[in-house]
Amino acid sequence: MTGLSGAGRSTTLHVLEDLGFYCVDNLPPKLVPQLIDILASDKHVNWVALGIDMRAGTFFEGLQQLVTDLRARGNHVELVFLECRDEILLRRFSETRRPHRLAASGDLATAISAEREKLAPLRAQASYIIDTSELTVHDLRRSLSEYMTQDTGGAHMTLRIVSFGYKYGLPTNADLVFDLRALRNPYFVPALKPHTGEYPTVRDFVLSESESQELLHDIETLLRHHLPHYEREGRSYLTVALGCTGGRHRSVAMGAELARRLAQERSVILAHRDIDRGKLA
Repeated sequence: MTGLSGAGRSTTLHVLEDLGFYCVDNLPPKLVPQLIDILASDKHVNWVALGIDMRAGTFFEGLQQLVTDLRARGNHVELVFLECRDEILLRRFSETRRPHRLAASGDLATAISAEREKLAPLRAQASYIIDTSELTVHDLRRSLSEYMTQDTGGAHMTLRIVSFGYKYGLPTNADLVFDLRALRNPYFVPALKPHTGEYPTVRDFVLSESESQELLHDIETLLRHHLPHYEREGRSYLTVALGCTGGRHRSVAMGAELARRLAQERSVILAHRDIDRGKLA
């Protein structure tokens, strides 16, 4: 990840980090192969993003060779170049009051022009060029998400399904909330009350109800229709909360079933926030 100073490299790295990349900014060149070797053994790291700009000095000048070497080692490497119109760069440097590396004499316009000329060969080798002149952070996230997933046709957004109890309050990070309190409650069945929605008998009790199946169908249909819209906005996570009174029976069983259905086609995280609250002694 490189490009013109002020074009948004740091912001772009934050976006890539949200998309699941392990991000490092201006790492010395000799350490890059070592970093890749270390991360290759970490099953939790699938993508690495390196941010490089003119501050990297000789590292920057050897960037093309570094890309060649990494590819020769069997790594898939994409070179992303960020650019921006001169008047926007002038405004950004004026607003942030940060110095431009090439503006030793204080002439910012000349420095921007010199940097653009110096980077021209590298820009010509880029896999993807992003003009950030008029992009919001959301636009940038969407653009990167679409580019990074174009080969698989998938998206990196993870769906987080959370069960909760209304008596303990709404989840603060919920994007969508569904109220299940109209469903028949196992709490009032003595044999089921001590158990949670993970218990087979409780799960079957909840899911066997026609109202439960109808509500599940409606929620699943709504999510399948609208999740692509959230993905186009570049969302990294979307939290869907299912609530019942205590968060131990109906929401647990329904949340687990919804997660099972949707996990067939996307990354899903299931969490039961209040399942351990209100246990019988």
